[in-house]
Amino acid sequence: MAAIRFDHVSKAYADGRRAVDDLNLDIADGEFLVLVGPSGCGKSTALRMIAGLEDITDGRLSIGGVIANALSPRQRNVAMIFQSYALYPHLSVAENLGFALKVRKAPQAERRVAEAAAMLELTALLARRPGQLSGGQRQRVAMGRALVRDPNAFLMDEPLSNLDARLRGQMRVEITRLQRAAGVTTVYVTHDQVEAMTMGDRVAVMRGGVLQQLGNPRTLYDHPVNLFVAAFMGSPPISLLPGFVRAGADGPTLELPGATLALPPRPRLLSYLDKDIIVGVRAEMVSLTDTGKGDLDGTVAFEEDLGASVLTTVDLAPSTQARIVDDLAESDIPQVTRRLKANVQAGRGGRPGAPVGVLMDPQRLLFFDPVTKLAVG
Repeated sequence: MAAIRFDHVSKAYADGRRAVDDLNLDIADGEFLVLVGPSGCGKSTALRMIAGLEDITDGRLSIGGVIANALSPRQRNVAMIFQSYALYPHLSVAENLGFALKVRKAPQAERRVAEAAAMLELTALLARRPGQLSGGQRQRVAMGRALVRDPNAFLMDEPLSNLDARLRGQMRVEITRLQRAAGVTTVYVTHDQVEAMTMGDRVAVMRGGVLQQLGNPRTLYDHPVNLFVAAFMGSPPISLLPGFVRAGADGPTLELPGATLALPPRPRLLSYLDKDIIVGVRAEMVSLTDTGKGDLDGTVAFEEDLGASVLTTVDLAPSTQARIVDDLAESDIPQVTRRLKANVQAGRGGRPGAPVGVLMDPQRLLFFDPVTKLAVG
């Protein structure tokens, strides 16, 4: 096991494009860290730099306190688990598990294979070949092949993307359990924010090669530093409404489409008096009631029945109060609209086209500067 440190690390290509730009990141010994972000954000490049598969343009990378920039992949003693499993189809499960040990003539290879197989519940499958295994079983073999090496770190690059939704859910639990049992430093790359939220001790959100925010999943969800993190973390995505902060006779108020609410007592919001602001509303912050009885009025646009709950999309009443332009001109951030989503109990919504009242707690709302896109409050 080993701590991993990125110290002002960058990766630039001949055309000047920077896949990773000035990355500073400390990964603790035994930590499960998730690198998450959209395609092309630099997360896989960062992982490959740890593995030694990508050269570092600037900065220093250390593994276990040793500068690793010039070390070969083998000298780093890290185990990489790929999306494609990369198993040898002509070898049995036992032979796949022990292949690296055999090549290195490692001692007690059979015992280490048996221990890994028992931990991964593969003992009964040791004689089978990969073609006789399910996707989840093949993924466990790939993990076991890494585990027997006793590496300094596990590096996982989208390991569950080839599995169906049900199996992905099972494997998320399995990988998390195994990582905690083994106590090996793990860096896990994914574009799936559900995997990031449910698996990582900490999550590093990347965009355009730049680290946006680092923290535990709950902090990123409840206290995003900017609009991108707020939009990327969470399912369903956050709704963004146009707002306006006004100095009222009884104190500052927040004007939303079709309604005026008391402004939450946050000192930084007072600097936005008589200014536009973007308001972030997560689906669980909203409940629905009869029209005329809520904070806002709207119309049910459509519903998505999830079984125990219904994700209801509501179009709010038009308003001339909120003056924000409905276009952020950024493809990876939702547009500011007069539409929001509410996650309500089954049977508590309404049919499409029906009028509905919307209740929300101003204390839970998120606020963002419309120019800098940074969080306010």
